[in-house]
Amino acid sequence: MDKLVVNISSKRTRIRNGLSELWAFRELLFFFIWRDVKVRYKQTVIGVLWAVLQPFFAMVVYSIVFGRMIGVPSEGVPYPIFSYTGLLPWNLFSTGISSAATSTVSNSNLYSRVYFPRIIVPTATVLTGLVDFGVAFVVLIGMMLYFGTPITWNIVWLPLYILLTLAIALGMSFWLSALNVRYRDVRYVTGFLTRFWLYATPVIYPSSIAKGSFRFLVDLNPMSGVVEGFRWALLGTGVPPSGRMFVFSVIISLLVFISGVFVFRRMERSFADVI
Repeated sequence: MDKLVVNISSKRTRIRNGLSELWAFRELLFFFIWRDVKVRYKQTVIGVLWAVLQPFFAMVVYSIVFGRMIGVPSEGVPYPIFSYTGLLPWNLFSTGISSAATSTVSNSNLYSRVYFPRIIVPTATVLTGLVDFGVAFVVLIGMMLYFGTPITWNIVWLPLYILLTLAIALGMSFWLSALNVRYRDVRYVTGFLTRFWLYATPVIYPSSIAKGSFRFLVDLNPMSGVVEGFRWALLGTGVPPSGRMFVFSVIISLLVFISGVFVFRRMERSFADVI
């Protein structure tokens, strides 16, 4: 049987070596994901239904305030469907980076015991959100059936947008979890960042209402292309994967992901000393 040989050194590790190590330790990654899932719902009354309550009640509030009171347009689909579809990728992203920002510090007791790729910790935290996403997605299908909203053939593009969501979430998580080891107030910045980022992303409004220079800023936001892409794939509205917004989302997501891997691998050598 082939044995995995890991060379631990103080030399700068390339990004591709970090990703290959992540693949080599994939069984450990699955174990961390399973552990995080069990911890999240252990000793809870309604268990995995918490994955539904957060986006559902947010959708209800947005529907009342923005859909009825303010009258935000929803591109011809019922506003509850419109907002809930935008909340699905947003919650996968925001929950992932919020939890992963403190994951490195909260698992510090493992670092001095045995070697494993430290990047597994924030990666597992982000990927755990796929369980919540899957449950919430089933609820969305039920809502679409209830409102009589047809599912388009564009749904075949949905895995691409899920991968884009994971790419930007993982990249941000690598940055934040590495910086949080040295600067512990990063976790407070993360909460402010996600709240501000929500309103800069067309979750509760369509990107079509953005005009002028504000529209360019919306296009630069990598989550804008993801959210609008989700709506295009599921509802037939939004932005198809051919416009400027989608191109910006792909480029920026890849840049954030690659730079996040590099920074995390660069800083992880001092984790045990700093923590």
